[in-house]
Amino acid sequence: MAYHPAVKKITDLLTARDVAFKTFEHAPVRTSEEASALRPEYSLHQGAKALIVKVKPSRDGKEFVMLVFPADARFDAKKVKPILGVKEISFATEEEVSKITDGIQVGGVPPFGNLFGLDVFADASLFGNDEIIFNAGDRSFSVAMRSEDYKSIVSPVVADIVKI
Repeated sequence: MAYHPAVKKITDLLTARDVAFKTFEHAPVRTSEEASALRPEYSLHQGAKALIVKVKPSRDGKEFVMLVFPADARFDAKKVKPILGVKEISFATEEEVSKITDGIQVGGVPPFGNLFGLDVFADASLFGNDEIIFNAGDRSFSVAMRSEDYKSIVSPVVADIVKI
């Protein structure tokens, strides 16, 4: 099966950084819940959900940022806006996501916003997991890795961004 080139970019990056990771090939999924059902050895909380959001006014000329948080949570716009220093926040459209990520479909976006020139903001609760799992650029391909390794490679801004 031919995967989106981002899959190879991510696995090559992890290999180059000598990071342990596991890969999973599975039926295509669009939601975190669908993915979790196919990965029973991992909880929904271990899923790293990556959302690209549009911000106004732009941050340092950047119109989009990435939010990453446990898949069983939802981000809280009231918390996110002051952290980002913006007045408005909205979901990027499927077309915008595709353009930013060179064709990755919604549901396959990996939490590696740095590969797409996006600032990444991750919820602190994500790092309560020893391991996280995520779709790695394709709806049919997942990667699991230590959350601390993810943090060291992506260097996200760690903040409280989810609803309690």
